[in-house]
Amino acid sequence: MSELQTKLLADTWVAATWDEYMQAIEDPASEKAKCYYHNGQLRIEMSPVGANHSRDNGILAILVYIFCMTKGIPLNLLINCSYRQTGVREGQPDISGYIGERAQLAPQGNYAVDLYRNQPPDLAVEVADITLADDLGEKRIMYEDLGVAEYWVVDVKKARITAFRILAGGGSQRINESNVLPGLAMSLLEEGLQRSCQMDNISVGAWFWAQVQASRQ
Repeated sequence: MSELQTKLLADTWVAATWDEYMQAIEDPASEKAKCYYHNGQLRIEMSPVGANHSRDNGILAILVYIFCMTKGIPLNLLINCSYRQTGVREGQPDISGYIGERAQLAPQGNYAVDLYRNQPPDLAVEVADITLADDLGEKRIMYEDLGVAEYWVVDVKKARITAFRILAGGGSQRINESNVLPGLAMSLLEEGLQRSCQMDNISVGAWFWAQVQASRQ
């Protein structure tokens, strides 16, 4: 096993060229891994995904769908889609979305989305179990550079969402309510995550739909 392969097993950022990154992600051992490249570093997340991570990932997508259907907001969500600027950076959020008038810009195809030819998503979401510090740190900067409009980090252990608005001039700013989905408070999503620990998805969805309906009155 090479020194690079040994380092990759640690689920950490490793200094590497773009060519080394491409070799790493094309390795059959990385087939089910999540892959990132930023600032001359690669990260291959090899850790198995736990039930809590999968549950929060699924219910969050459901709640965003329900919000958009109730509000009549066009939406295209993608799960584990890779966004690439060849030679520079690549990110693979758990959830990403093209929203409103930009919903029609959602890419198609079986390969990583080429951001030199396609627009970045409006929303990127990372669901963090053991990767929270990195999701709030290096990955947040990476998504700023990728050009997304909004970035959420879900803390699986605390059922908490830290949301950021990406600023046009660079950097990001904490928000409590989504800008790309106006009227959607992070606190409402957090309550949905908490309820999903005790309730099935349909029950949580019905509760959430009632809350969104009530907010329209």
